[in-house]
Amino acid sequence: MGLNIILTQTGRRFNRDWIFNGIDYTFLEGNSYAVLGPNGSGKSTLLQLLNGSLTPSTGNVKFSFNGSDLHAEDVYQHISMAAPYLELIEDFTLTEVIDFHFKFKPYNNGMNRAGIIDLLGMKQSKHKLVRYFSSGMKQRLKLALAFCSDTAMLMLDEPTSNLDVQGIDWYLQLVMQYAGNRLIIVGSNQLQEYSFCTNQLHITDYKRPANN
Repeated sequence: MGLNIILTQTGRRFNRDWIFNGIDYTFLEGNSYAVLGPNGSGKSTLLQLLNGSLTPSTGNVKFSFNGSDLHAEDVYQHISMAAPYLELIEDFTLTEVIDFHFKFKPYNNGMNRAGIIDLLGMKQSKHKLVRYFSSGMKQRLKLALAFCSDTAMLMLDEPTSNLDVQGIDWYLQLVMQYAGNRLIIVGSNQLQEYSFCTNQLHITDYKRPANN
């Protein structure tokens, strides 16, 4: 299965301020892309355009899945995402969060609930409410849910937020094990988060106002 995204003279603004403008870029299935820029530069805004949750202020974003056009409102069915601003249901236990997530996404590579708990190293916490997890545990859980979902696109925004050195190594192991043959888009300004990406889009290259 393959998801492709084509941006044509794409821009987004809030009020009169352009976040970025004039992006001509193609994201192809099976490839990895880093969306780079300093904090506040618009990386997360661009990722929201790429996952269909925002529309462009100008230009076009075209999605296709397995060679057929895909409406923006249906893109969510084919992606999994991890980001610091995506909330977990804090009143669920670890087991309940996993079961709830995989009502909407299929498991990847024969993975199952027990496999994810093992991957997380959280057997002792499987009946613990997520509200009592540390920020690092929550981030690991978000990453595990995203990587272990069988989706055409994997989107990661600041994936090593709240992770220590061991957590970063764990993240890179996830990349090696579960990221193959998918469209991967990483929003980042930290090299360890995107060092495996073979393509880079620098958002500061598109910091220009519209011609009008």
